[in-house]
Amino acid sequence: MKKRILVTGGAGFIGSHICERLLQEGNYVICCDNFYTGNKNNLDRILNDKNFEILRHDITFPIYLEVDEIFNFACPASPVYYQNDPVQTVKTCVHGAINMLGLAKRTNSKIMQASTSEIYGDPEVHPQSESYKGAVSIDGPRACYDEGKRCAETIFWDYKRQHNVDVKVIRIFNTYGPRMQINDGRVVSNFIVQALTNKDITVYGDGSQTRSFCYVDDLVDGIFLMMNKKNLPGPVNLGNPSEISINELAKEIIDLVGSKSKLINKNLPIDDPKQRCPDIDIAKKKLSWKPSYSREDGLKKTIKYFDMILQKDKEN
Repeated sequence: MKKRILVTGGAGFIGSHICERLLQEGNYVICCDNFYTGNKNNLDRILNDKNFEILRHDITFPIYLEVDEIFNFACPASPVYYQNDPVQTVKTCVHGAINMLGLAKRTNSKIMQASTSEIYGDPEVHPQSESYKGAVSIDGPRACYDEGKRCAETIFWDYKRQHNVDVKVIRIFNTYGPRMQINDGRVVSNFIVQALTNKDITVYGDGSQTRSFCYVDDLVDGIFLMMNKKNLPGPVNLGNPSEISINELAKEIIDLVGSKSKLINKNLPIDDPKQRCPDIDIAKKKLSWKPSYSREDGLKKTIKYFDMILQKDKEN
């Protein structure tokens, strides 16, 4: 039987990939997005699908639908955007979670929360496992997102305990790939665009801080395995444990692009984590999931995408 599935943030980077995969699997998909960071162009391939519809709606307000499953992915994930309106970011995380959980409770739907590695803050434990409680600043510029997502997780567990809602919580680590915004301020998109245009590559701090980057197709595989796994509410880390310094990443991208860009250093933003790497033992054992894309292969696909976007912008 065809499922009716709601994807909040469905026009976003990850949400659009989820919508596409759900349609491929024969579902009816409702994409809900307020288009603060979502982009209708991300949905070009599926806009005319008879089993797809778009609702322009902000999930800080309730929505009344009949659905079988909910993927709650609505929230700006880039510091540039979530720090631009921190109060709205908290509302999206918290009020949005309450509204979507209320919908799940009423319709007896399974619901997935897109949580984040940011709930671990600037970690004192490395790599970060799901049992780690985190080291988050409650009054810093990143807190609207970090603490908003932590509170959202709390609400998810309370709805599970109090109302027996079928919840799924994943913690997404740095993800990259086609459909990232060209100006979202995240490190992979920044470096690729700067390299393609032969501009200086901006490294914040001394570049020794590390990140672990997961290609979007690998992430989406993990999302679907988690959604379909019975008796595993989470939380489950989804990310690539291959760790790299920011300096090394910049040099890799310069080499892959064949760019003339040079590295320049700027001050490190407040509360920027020094290390970020997922422990994915639970995902490996419970979901039989681990990333399959090498960083080089993923970066090549992403570079090709951004090159195409830049060429289109030139033509226009």
